[in-house]
Amino acid sequence: MKRQRLPERWTLDPRGAAGHPGFMLIYKIFRAGEWAAFQQAEVTAGAPIDVTDGFIHFSTAAQAPETAAKHFAGEDGLFCVAVDTGRLGDDLKWEVSRGGQEFPHLYRELTMEDVVWVEPMSLENGAHVFPAAML
Repeated sequence: MKRQRLPERWTLDPRGAAGHPGFMLIYKIFRAGEWAAFQQAEVTAGAPIDVTDGFIHFSTAAQAPETAAKHFAGEDGLFCVAVDTGRLGDDLKWEVSRGGQEFPHLYRELTMEDVVWVEPMSLENGAHVFPAAML
């Protein structure tokens, strides 16, 4: 997938006094097989845990490293998928989860049209290295 330059209005993890802004990037980590299946079908209900929970789990840029460490410890061959919250409409809900933090949860399938960019993640000394676009 070709990488796109982000418009100025998008930021990686903004929080305003009124809550979450209408345009920001959130992130989904996929295993290689999950990403390949998503690419082929161009739609996904997410990983098995997403299907079980009834929504697709996402993280903000600030939350993603802890998500990777907790749910993907030691796993290599992961992909970080960035999605614009503005494309998800009312199907995106911010709900309190781990550590009392609000996490973005998508209550519909994710489509390839929702994806802004995708980058492979590496594993160095047991820690996941996230794409430079998130920094």
